[in-house]
Amino acid sequence: MKNSSIVETLGNTELLELEKAAFLCSSKYSSASVLKSYDWATEQQKSGNCVISGFHSPLEKDVLDILLRGEQPVIMVLARGLYQRPSKKLLQHLKSGRLLIVTPFDCSVTYITKETAEVRNRLVITLADEIVVAHMTKGGQLEKILNTANKKTTILDK
Repeated sequence: MKNSSIVETLGNTELLELEKAAFLCSSKYSSASVLKSYDWATEQQKSGNCVISGFHSPLEKDVLDILLRGEQPVIMVLARGLYQRPSKKLLQHLKSGRLLIVTPFDCSVTYITKETAEVRNRLVITLADEIVVAHMTKGGQLEKILNTANKKTTILDK
């Protein structure tokens, strides 16, 4: 279950060649991290920087909404197999070439578990050039993963 390579893709695979900032957040986060994350996302949107994330937690979904209002590239990493039918919102950005959806799982994985989320987060970190963490729970899964990552990491809410 520790494999963290891309199995399937949907969208513009050329986005993988860009400099990428990973956005990660523990499942539980502080209210202070929300505003800092919104500010960070708005800055990325205005700068046109490519952001990669699972966009799974409520805060990560809010960041995705902010990013999709811009024109910068976005890479979504799923903790399950590819969507059979992406939402209309995602489909629009896939067609424009500014969105790529990748997964380390085949279509037989249809549910997100703690284990698939860990594999997804490892893939996000592997593909990213730098890591931005909205909030990290002490002793949590994200902290354990980041302790093994050897990349520039910024924590928005310390």
